[in-house]
Amino acid sequence: MIAAILLFATPLAAQETGKKVAIFDFELVDTSLDGEMLGTTDAEFSRLAMIGDRLRAYYDEHADFTIIGAPEVATEGRKHNLQSCGQCDVKIAREAGADLAVTGVVQKVSNLILSLTIYVRDTESGEIVQMAGTDIRGNTDESWGHGLRWMAKNRLHLIPAK
Repeated sequence: MIAAILLFATPLAAQETGKKVAIFDFELVDTSLDGEMLGTTDAEFSRLAMIGDRLRAYYDEHADFTIIGAPEVATEGRKHNLQSCGQCDVKIAREAGADLAVTGVVQKVSNLILSLTIYVRDTESGEIVQMAGTDIRGNTDESWGHGLRWMAKNRLHLIPAK
């Protein structure tokens, strides 16, 4: 009987030790001539969603994290410019019960020069506890995905090294 209780209690205890993470959608800061003339393209909107989904998957696959409030957090986050709202991401994440708020931004200088940055903030202090950034070359699904995977593996340590 005690063995059965321990068998079922262990996964719950393991879950309780992990950090609860609220992951917001990526935002685009486009300072390119293309962006000024044409605005954000459908392909770029699609890429923002793609890298957001992939980042959630990387966190979800990591044993130390539990994603909480994904649809609600993303919906609330879309109402704000998360990079300039005075840490509204921290407030939204804290209200959802998260320990960490994760935001990301893609800065597009041109169709050749872009950068990805991810900020991880503690929801109690508001302090940045982790930050990852990389430059990418090319405004394609492949380059955005590659840049995100590189950061997830080498900066955020969400993907184990082989």
